[in-house]
Amino acid sequence: MLDDLDDIHPLFHGAPSSIEFKKLRKRIIRNVREAIEQYGMIERGAKWLVCLSGGKDSYTLLAALYELKWRGLLPVELLACNLDQGQPGFPATVLPDFLEKMQVPHRIEYQDTYSIVMDKVPEGRTFCALCSRLRRGNLYRIAREEGCSAVVLGHHRDDILETFFMNLFHGGRLATMPPKLVNEDSDLFLYRPLAHVAEADCEKFAAAMNYPIIPCDLCGSQDGLQRQQVKQILDTWEKNAPGRRQVMFRALMNARPSHLLDQNLFDFAGLSLEKGEKTSL
Repeated sequence: MLDDLDDIHPLFHGAPSSIEFKKLRKRIIRNVREAIEQYGMIERGAKWLVCLSGGKDSYTLLAALYELKWRGLLPVELLACNLDQGQPGFPATVLPDFLEKMQVPHRIEYQDTYSIVMDKVPEGRTFCALCSRLRRGNLYRIAREEGCSAVVLGHHRDDILETFFMNLFHGGRLATMPPKLVNEDSDLFLYRPLAHVAEADCEKFAAAMNYPIIPCDLCGSQDGLQRQQVKQILDTWEKNAPGRRQVMFRALMNARPSHLLDQNLFDFAGLSLEKGEKTSL
């Protein structure tokens, strides 16, 4: 795409002209395109509900999808959506004003899930699980009302890694956020096109573009969350061995059931010397 003001989408007006930013932008777009193609997200003529929280990740997601669409590489209709959950002090006009200015079709939905979470969650417990369920239910409803076939979320590579280790440390299972999922009612896809994108790249991109960031006042106000603890562990590992996150992420794409212990994934009992699988330690 040529960055000619007559050609570029408004989301990229004012983009820095530095070589560093151009490399960052190219890397993000390449990673998003790879994830979309690798996990089979494109259905020509489909309509996607792109969920915006107002954070750095969702802004990066929106910009990347629009650039791919601008290039003719994403033949789907995009509808941006923000779910205002009634958090005290939430700047309700920021996203509508931004999306109008950027000429992005959108829907702003108000649902006071904040009061429900505050009422149902005991003091001292984290809000995340219930908040996420309520948010997801509303987004699925909106997607159906708008005729969308997919709900698109801004979870990035680091979110996926953190979820893996949360499940490992606290859930006793090897699982994480998949880049593509079918909902329980089997009528909607859930996509995560930023699956290959590093959180640091999202942060640099959104800051360089000066997008109006909205902090999460609900979850972010709680100290000592399990996710924050896992994030600190990963930060320490990355500091001691740069590139560790990417190595661990690649491992999630290179699972070997015969070298794990799950009997539902591999028939250990059925192994024999005659027909045994050739394996190496």
